[in-house]
Amino acid sequence: MAARYVSQSIKRTEDPPLLMGRAHFMGDLRLPGLRAVAFLRSPHAHARLVSIDVRAALAMPGVDVVVTGTDLAATTRPIRAAMSGAGYKESAWPVLAVGKVRFAGEPVAAVVAADAYRAEDALEAIRVDYEPLPAVADAEASMRADAPRLHEELPDNIVFHTRFEHGPVAQALAAADIRIAETFRHGRCSSVPMESRGVMAAVDPVDGTLTVWASSQSPHLMRSGLAEALGLPDSRIRVLCPSVGGGFGPKMHLYPEDIAVAELARRLRHPVRWLEDRRENLLASAQARDHVNHVEIGARKDGTLVALKSTLICDSGAYSVYPVTASLEPLTAAGILPGPYKLPALAYDAYAVLTNKCPAGAYRGVGMALGTFVRERLVDMLARRAGLDPAEVRRRNFIGASELPFATASGLVLDSGDPAQSLERALDTAGYAALRRAPRRTPAGAYRGIGVAAYTEFTGMGSATFRRRGMRQVAGHDAATVRVEPTGEVRGFVSAASQGQGHATTLAQVLADELGVELGAVTIIEGDTERCPYGSGSFASRSMVVSGGALILAARRVREKIAVIAAHMLEAAPEDLAIERGTIAVRGTPGRALTLADVAGLAYRPAGGTLPPGVDPALEATQYYDPPPATFSNGSHVAVVEVDPETGQVALVRHVVVEDCGRIVNPMIVDGQTHGAVAQGIGNALYEEIAYDAQGQPLTTTFMDYLIPTAMDVPRLDIVHMETPPATSVSGFKGMAEGGTIGSTAALANAVADALAPLGIEVRELPLTPDRVYRLLKETRA
Repeated sequence: MAARYVSQSIKRTEDPPLLMGRAHFMGDLRLPGLRAVAFLRSPHAHARLVSIDVRAALAMPGVDVVVTGTDLAATTRPIRAAMSGAGYKESAWPVLAVGKVRFAGEPVAAVVAADAYRAEDALEAIRVDYEPLPAVADAEASMRADAPRLHEELPDNIVFHTRFEHGPVAQALAAADIRIAETFRHGRCSSVPMESRGVMAAVDPVDGTLTVWASSQSPHLMRSGLAEALGLPDSRIRVLCPSVGGGFGPKMHLYPEDIAVAELARRLRHPVRWLEDRRENLLASAQARDHVNHVEIGARKDGTLVALKSTLICDSGAYSVYPVTASLEPLTAAGILPGPYKLPALAYDAYAVLTNKCPAGAYRGVGMALGTFVRERLVDMLARRAGLDPAEVRRRNFIGASELPFATASGLVLDSGDPAQSLERALDTAGYAALRRAPRRTPAGAYRGIGVAAYTEFTGMGSATFRRRGMRQVAGHDAATVRVEPTGEVRGFVSAASQGQGHATTLAQVLADELGVELGAVTIIEGDTERCPYGSGSFASRSMVVSGGALILAARRVREKIAVIAAHMLEAAPEDLAIERGTIAVRGTPGRALTLADVAGLAYRPAGGTLPPGVDPALEATQYYDPPPATFSNGSHVAVVEVDPETGQVALVRHVVVEDCGRIVNPMIVDGQTHGAVAQGIGNALYEEIAYDAQGQPLTTTFMDYLIPTAMDVPRLDIVHMETPPATSVSGFKGMAEGGTIGSTAALANAVADALAPLGIEVRELPLTPDRVYRLLKETRA
């Protein structure tokens, strides 16, 4: 089909209700008799639960019920994130703590009351007797044999470990002209979506179906997790997602609060709802990053890479998260280490380690941001040792476009792209040569630095990738149903679940082009396990590739049927028909035409013998799509910073992004995704850190302590698009939602390192907060 809407910057159809306050988020939903749920959370990082006295809370006006972990354990099952294969140790995450608590913020009791105020008041009346236990808040310390054990059923706190080697790593390092050994650290962070988590549940009084409304990225995966925890068939649960105010990864997980709310609705037989406040979000919603990497790299004198060896340790917090497990971060970070470079030899040991912190899970750029930060820092260090420009070292190591598909040292296969061209376009757009000639200090005395980063981003992963990783609770496929209604209206039902990405617009653009109808005739329905076919949902830059691919395939089946019926009505051959703007006409005979509504009317209300032989009534098709293992996007970032030596403050003054995400559906929305992703990368690099003390006490539970970038901290972005098609695709699309974060974090780290290089300062740890930078400067002066 000739594209009429795809590749156009169509205004988002979602925006008018959002701008006018008519969209419905979790806090806007109302049901008759709705009760509020509140959770009492542990103040201790590690402690035995000696006793819980709820009598005073139960006696308070407006309180319906108070439950503890022991109460819910009788009718629910704990969350068990399952994984096949060696190296992983499965454990249980109780709905409410039973026996002991393992992180500060873990829920120990739940109250149901007439409203949130009474529920919160009742929490203060609950008396819990804790017996504090030694806590461990550092992943490397937690690996020691004498570390406090989090789960007694496990032999130690190492919940996942894998070892990999490709090529003669030891020999290559021994023979290398340049050899660099470093340790890099990335602080813990939160996704802080605009809308925090929320869940509401109600039981149908007639058929007993449990309906759950959730701010979720993966409604079908959530339904399966709830069904397992509640001992119900999937068919007895319906999950609905209203408007979702940001997800970024953590909202793909199943949490204890989700199960508790659903079980309370089942017990009480009236609707209940819990809305997470910001403090709870910073305490108990899945966190991310928190990584240390002991790494060694070797190269020749000319900057050509020869080998890399890594010991990568990820702090997974107290529990392994459903459905991707604690292995997600270390596996992804290790796998992406080669990036866009021809690295001949690679070895790594990757660990996920339990600590007395909030569990860690998916977050935009999961693993890839960590691996890219480490790799790109090493490339810059190598360039300095070799006396070469950092851009030149990258040029000498890139995988060439003519070499694709290319199996990297980690086994990932880059299917498409042109990393060298991406870098050159980024350098040209930034005016890199002129920047390098400019003075190193500003007139005000700030140190100026330039950072370059090149990255690869795997997107649209299919079931083969998840099975290879052993993640058996993620389906890997997605699905779509395309239906032309009797009136000619077109509806697409997809297993994707938007959190603000613009699915209602972009998927409608794709469907309108495939069927040859006006965009206004198309409606996209998602976030409903009853009406939409089963699929994995929206995470890991997969929606347009996988749900979009399923939508295209379903639309093509419907289009073929339209052509057959219309050809029968027009007494023409199907191949002689053109479908455009909702009209089906015989090519070369403009007067012989029908509307899509004419065809739909016949398809749904055929008189005897009016449909072609062998053609069933209706215009509808459902298609499941399981894509190839992954398709790779790639790109390059250039960041220019100024560092104030008196305060340690880092100002980002310019940022250039070159993004290759294949065929672009809506350039405006892609730009918006890139802006948001870069803003989060800026936060990771310069501001955001979830801090804990040595006893596992969280120190950053408000926005007074946990800083995120504001509009004043994000400069104007120069975004350049490349459109290299994927090697295997039904659509030509690639994912792109995470590249802005992956590339910007590394580019900013390199820019600050470049600014401070004349002082002999090296950057090994993120975030580069003013305090951390000031301490580096102070150590140099001393």
